[in-house]
Amino acid sequence: MAIWVERLEDGLFQKSRSMRPPWGPALRFLRFPAALIRDWLSGEINVRAMSLAYTTLLSLVPLMVFSFSILKGFGARSDLELILDEFFRPMGSVATELTANIMQFVTNMRSGVVGTIGLAFLIYTVISTIQKVEGSFNFVWRVARPRSFTRRFTEYLSVMIVGPILLALALGLMAAAQNSRAAQWLDAYVPLAWTLSILGKFVPYAIVTIVFAFMYWFIPNTRVKLTAALIGGVTAGIIWALVGRVFTTFILYSSQLVAVYTGFAIVLTTLIWVYLSWLILLIGAQLAFYLQYPQYLRHGEDVIELNGRAQEQVALSVMYLIGCDYGIGKTYWTEDRLAAVLDIPGTALAPVLACLERASLIVATEKGQFIPGGDLQDIQLITVLEAVRTLQTGRLEICVHGSAPALAVLEEVRAAMRDKLGSRSLKDLIAAAQPT
Repeated sequence: MAIWVERLEDGLFQKSRSMRPPWGPALRFLRFPAALIRDWLSGEINVRAMSLAYTTLLSLVPLMVFSFSILKGFGARSDLELILDEFFRPMGSVATELTANIMQFVTNMRSGVVGTIGLAFLIYTVISTIQKVEGSFNFVWRVARPRSFTRRFTEYLSVMIVGPILLALALGLMAAAQNSRAAQWLDAYVPLAWTLSILGKFVPYAIVTIVFAFMYWFIPNTRVKLTAALIGGVTAGIIWALVGRVFTTFILYSSQLVAVYTGFAIVLTTLIWVYLSWLILLIGAQLAFYLQYPQYLRHGEDVIELNGRAQEQVALSVMYLIGCDYGIGKTYWTEDRLAAVLDIPGTALAPVLACLERASLIVATEKGQFIPGGDLQDIQLITVLEAVRTLQTGRLEICVHGSAPALAVLEEVRAAMRDKLGSRSLKDLIAAAQPT
């Protein structure tokens, strides 16, 4: 990286923290769009958006079948069709045709046309899409540990069941409100009728914003603050609306594109629009992450690693925090809570937790909460340190043939640590920190 670029980044992300008005607040605000543009150009978010666009097109039909099956008893089949039409509206005149084709696919699938093998393949695409969505959000939020299979199944199934019902209920209430006597009375006054008409055009964008904010809050396997999710959702919703306008204009004036690709143009434009939607969604998630953890604005997507001393400090701190609560009958600590208290990203904490788990010093429960791997008195502090000093987290390991004098020095260091710590256990560490 050029020196002038590094100086520019240092001034924007570091020196701006202590700057006074008027430049200080302005630069601190510009950190966020600058970081988002940098992450977008780095390529990782683009790759994940492309992957999600491909799997989304494959899983859209079975998802719609599942949703329509739930809404059939509520008589709200047309509500999701309206939402689907609004999603494809930026594609111009082909939106209606595309919505009708998808609805025909849904009808064929519900009538058993696709067969057993086709149905199994479509179900697989839905599961694959859910896994990729969670993986992309966990990547944005620097979360290395995904949900367990049980949590993933129960939580996502509940959202897939409740989500369509809530959408149908919201659309039904809005339709009822429009047909109410109060709405008819307001329509009699031209200024109020015009205002209500304008507000009605923003309803689809408001729904998109709410859905985006909910996804930022719910999908990452970490604790997301509601304010960060809301700001990210509103920002992504505004960008999605603006990009939709530009995309519609592009489609209307791209007669050459239609002439070159003919019937394939609708497939191409659909793929591009779905990709742009996922890209905007991931950028909004990145903004929500930076709002909650502004200390990572400078680093971006760069991998943050801990040195040897920091790993030992983190390992002892993790064991202390988990042991303190477990000693009084609480199981509170998860990976994201540990990362928040220790002020390190989850990707840097994950290798330390993996070493402690491999050494059987901690155990993860089904809910992702950590408990000690044995009695606090039996967990020796030297064992904790040796776990992060000697164990590796990957599947591959190499044997380093060091020189005899170097190995002798390391053995002296190990012996000195054992002599200094003696038989001190995790219980002794906790007791020494308790007020007398």
